[in-house]
Amino acid sequence: MSLIELQNLTKDYGSGRGVFNLNFKIEKGEMLGFVGANGSGKTTTIRSIMGFIKPSKGHCYVDGLESWDRASDVARLVGYVPGEIAFPDLKTGTAFLKSQAEFFGLKDLSYAMELVNDLQLDPRANLKRMSKGMKQKTALVAALMNNQPILIMDEPTTGLDPLMRETFLKIVKNEHKKGKTIFMSSNTFQEIEDTCDKVALISDGHIIDIVKMEDIYNRSLREFKIEFYDKDDYQKFTSSKKYQIIRLQAQYHQATIEVKKEDLNKMLLDLRNYRVKFISEIKYSLERYFREMMMKAGKEKEYDVIEKEKAN
Repeated sequence: MSLIELQNLTKDYGSGRGVFNLNFKIEKGEMLGFVGANGSGKTTTIRSIMGFIKPSKGHCYVDGLESWDRASDVARLVGYVPGEIAFPDLKTGTAFLKSQAEFFGLKDLSYAMELVNDLQLDPRANLKRMSKGMKQKTALVAALMNNQPILIMDEPTTGLDPLMRETFLKIVKNEHKKGKTIFMSSNTFQEIEDTCDKVALISDGHIIDIVKMEDIYNRSLREFKIEFYDKDDYQKFTSSKKYQIIRLQAQYHQATIEVKKEDLNKMLLDLRNYRVKFISEIKYSLERYFREMMMKAGKEKEYDVIEKEKAN
């Protein structure tokens, strides 16, 4: 059962800006990551799903509700963390969390207090004087505390220090284990790779690819770096033409090769004929997969933009 579905979603701002003909589904209990450079369309997509933006054409559905027509009903189903946090005119974080609880009719605030403690948040602080990180923590507690079946989060780790980012990702993983349906955007491949079932890559308002993480982990081709003790074995191995060679480093007597998954035992038996110093598998990552997809799509420059944003 799809809890979130986009059908030809288009929001055209003109001059090539916006999102165009987006089609994907998020099944019940599934977590979908959303990756792309700033300005690629992540926030427009999320705001369309929430019913904040009227599409130029196409539709968004949340649990069967058309987002634009039923935005208030969608809001009651979703724990939402916006990309740009703007709090109402309330004095403290405590007052804001209480107002959210009243909106949802939430009587038991024990989980909210648990989140406050885990994220080391002092909700008594003045909302307007909070640091970016404190505002982000407050928004996270507000999104999670009502235990809604769907979570939609627009770069939720922005402003969090590395320790708090790790704490938050543990919380998200726990929410996922509870069966929550989660849609989370990020420009950090690692946190998406560590948490999501599937990942969508968006570029210039178009979906480039959607991949299952199990397909990343269980590729039919594997890569190994092998170092030999001496030059003779190195040359004998690399001249045998039994393997697809990816890279050679003659000065270290090292070869990086590509092997089919079903041929791994054959490779290990073959290496018994050589004096091998070490062998290590080079893990294939989501980041590498999307770099290859961007290059195939002729978007190497935009991939470089994602890399720069990640570094910052």
